[in-house]
Amino acid sequence: MNNTPPKSLLAEPTAIGNIKTPSLWLQWHIDLPLFTLLCLMTLLGLIQLYSASAGDIGLVIKQATSFGIGLMVMLFLAQIPPRIYQAFSPWLYLAVVILLVMVALFGTVAMGARRWLTIPHVTRFQPSEFMKIAMPMMMAWFLAHSILPPRLKHIILALLIIAVPALLIARQPDLGTAILVSASGFFALFLAGLPWWFLGLAIVGFAAIAPVAWHFLHEYQQQRILTLINPEADPLGTGWNIIQSKTAIGSGGLLGKGWLQGTQAHLEFLPEGHTDFIIATYAEEFGLLGIVVLMLLYSAIIGRCLYIASSANHSYSRLLAGAISLSFFVYVFVNAGMVSGILPVVGVPLPFVSYGGTAMLTLLAGFGILMSIHTHKKLLD
Repeated sequence: MNNTPPKSLLAEPTAIGNIKTPSLWLQWHIDLPLFTLLCLMTLLGLIQLYSASAGDIGLVIKQATSFGIGLMVMLFLAQIPPRIYQAFSPWLYLAVVILLVMVALFGTVAMGARRWLTIPHVTRFQPSEFMKIAMPMMMAWFLAHSILPPRLKHIILALLIIAVPALLIARQPDLGTAILVSASGFFALFLAGLPWWFLGLAIVGFAAIAPVAWHFLHEYQQQRILTLINPEADPLGTGWNIIQSKTAIGSGGLLGKGWLQGTQAHLEFLPEGHTDFIIATYAEEFGLLGIVVLMLLYSAIIGRCLYIASSANHSYSRLLAGAISLSFFVYVFVNAGMVSGILPVVGVPLPFVSYGGTAMLTLLAGFGILMSIHTHKKLLD
């Protein structure tokens, strides 16, 4: 008796049978490596925030709550296909520019700056934060509809797109946010194939107008640049923060003094030790080895983001993902630079480590867009 199964049962699986069911993470549009790195970075930030705030558990809970809300925002934005972002990019940019004009006309003044719009009896918000997302989206949309690499007329138009909101934000004044917004737009232009000769020309032009631009800076901005050059000129005044910050970093040595054992922040020598200058308190407690671990985590996040950008399947997604990735690098570089005394103090927080809910939400919104770009592509592959 022939026990051989029917030939139809021995046939090769059909194409449908070879289709793999997407993982749960992919179905939820979450990039697991990036998500894991962000959680590790936030956990490290919460641990250091507890020490830098002298054990203020209330601040830690608020920061953790901001991270939780940010994760929900990230998850929501990750569900939206990149083509939807592309369609709405110019409208979002225009809406935020209108909000910035409203700030200039009748915004709320606080701490000497006009940066907020107030909804009576509801809330107060800062429109410039929205531009950190709207700018790279707009630049990616504009350049994706142009011939790449961009021609001179497209470069000029792109620079105007960057300049309008940047000048409105700088006028508030908020130089730190203006730099971040400008950088996000410029990175998209650079990734689109900006000629190297144009970069050289821009550097020469910036150097040429710097003496003139000096006279348009506010007095406190001029003082920050002078303090950068010589903080010891006013060690008990404008130079105090930088001097104490460098003292904290240097006193950490190789292995640091240990968690909760730092003196600069705990004895209140270092103002803003839990916000903009938190990396100084971290270096004091964990030393050079701790800084290396921190920078490796940041490098891994940036590397994953650049991988997502390089693997995107169309120009808009590549430019947008690349601009968001490099903007995150600027956050880290500017904060570390100003705390260590190689850049002027501009009020840029250290991502996921400094206390601040608004910055957390903005950053996670950007990572939500990155996850959308990557996971929607994988589902189509």
